[in-house]
Amino acid sequence: MSTQPLTFKTASEAWEFEQIHKLNYETFVEEIPQHQPNPDQTLVDKFHIENTYLICLHGDHLVGMVAVRDKRPFSLDSKLDNLDAFLPPHRSVCELRLLAVEKDHRSPRVFQGIMVMLAQYGEGRGYDLAIMSGTVTQLKLYKQLGFVPFGPLVGALRAQFQPMYLTLKAYNELKEKSKAFPHSSASASTRINLLPGPVAISDPVRKTYSEVPVSHRSQAFMEIFAHTKHLLCQVVGSQSVEIFTGSGTLANDVIAGQLSLFRKPGLVLTNGEFGNRLIDHATRWRLSFRIIRADWGYPFNPDDIERMLEENPDIRWLWAVHCETSSGILNDLALLQELSTKRGVDLCLDCTSSIGTVPVNLKGAYLASSVSGKGLGAFPGLSMVFYNHEASPAPQELPRYLDLGLYASYEGVPFTISSNLVYALHTALTRFESRRFDEIAALSSWLRSRLIESGLRLVGPEGHNTSPAVITIALSEAVSSENIGDQLLKAGYLLSYRSEYLHERNWIQICLMGECVRETLTPLVDLLARYGNSPA
Repeated sequence: MSTQPLTFKTASEAWEFEQIHKLNYETFVEEIPQHQPNPDQTLVDKFHIENTYLICLHGDHLVGMVAVRDKRPFSLDSKLDNLDAFLPPHRSVCELRLLAVEKDHRSPRVFQGIMVMLAQYGEGRGYDLAIMSGTVTQLKLYKQLGFVPFGPLVGALRAQFQPMYLTLKAYNELKEKSKAFPHSSASASTRINLLPGPVAISDPVRKTYSEVPVSHRSQAFMEIFAHTKHLLCQVVGSQSVEIFTGSGTLANDVIAGQLSLFRKPGLVLTNGEFGNRLIDHATRWRLSFRIIRADWGYPFNPDDIERMLEENPDIRWLWAVHCETSSGILNDLALLQELSTKRGVDLCLDCTSSIGTVPVNLKGAYLASSVSGKGLGAFPGLSMVFYNHEASPAPQELPRYLDLGLYASYEGVPFTISSNLVYALHTALTRFESRRFDEIAALSSWLRSRLIESGLRLVGPEGHNTSPAVITIALSEAVSSENIGDQLLKAGYLLSYRSEYLHERNWIQICLMGECVRETLTPLVDLLARYGNSPA
């Protein structure tokens, strides 16, 4: 075995699940003849969609795994009559299955690392007992890890297994051993990231980011930078884009700066926290504007917008949020473009949470903002402003750093910019495929149905367009979003719940902006159903 470090984590990537099915076949078909061979040489577990897989990676190669599941009936329920009669007193039990390690990596380090991670995961889920069927050939090892055999052997004569359980006391002893296994701790890299940013990032993008920085004045950098801008414009159908070092707040200040050059009144729409922030941008820039408000999570009335524009023909611009992240409402972009064109108004958009998660066509927009660290799947730190007109510098009226025209006159690089961030964004864009929109939509539809079936209430009127990448759950007064969010964090799930606007409304959010697969969400639904429908 090489000296490359081992990584212990919860399986979350599609390629990891592919290797799980391969290792499952190698172990429980070829080595232990529990299942029949097949030409694909893969074995998908019958409980796969309900399993959480704790895995060990050697580089990008899967070398060990165990599946955890807490839904009855367990596999052992079908093999032992009155299973509970064999078990010690407990509050919450899970079943472990498919414990497997590649032959070339069978060492105490791998087995104990997986079990230590299991102990940490079990603590987050509130388990105080685990049961499993262990192959009789490894019984000595299981006993060393703290398992207690019980009942008769199960399985066919050619593949016999010993039922065993692991108690809370043994859990705690495994936790104490975690100091010897630093890579198995439940750090941010091992958790399932369902945040609106920073999002889960693919391995190729992370690898690009870690390369040696280069000068922002070098020819090689400028070529990649120009291609990055080209790819960004392709994604949204925009004529031009400028990239800034900073967050979406900076990009919106750039837009406000451009609007200040009009010296004409405008209209700001708000139906959530980020629409309110556009009002704050416009106020700080001392812009003249009117406001149309809608309730959080509800769409705007088109008649209200048209009436406002008709009664105030001096309105020169309209500024709105496309995806209102605070609730998940997806405001009607086509409608806004139609009304703006009809009234000769320049449309400006905050597309921070929509670009990369849903199809966005900015051909009819005057200005639009977005960021690198959300739907585009790169690291946070870069923002961008898209536009479809000639932008000229305004040296007498705008700060240098916020002057869109100045960036355009310098081919987008008037100041130092991180090559690492740009190259990571470029890698993410080269991997970007439009089919991602359908994948997010399908995953979101499935997840929303499961959440509703579990008795949870989603924010937004039924039938109205909401972002598939932002699912907002309104909890009852009997439970606390903060307490539930903290419990889910212990269980290995990073959800959005600490923002002040979410805390005030007792809301919690699941965001599907980064790398995500269905297998990691089924256990989350079960947890939310458990915590969200009872006092926490």
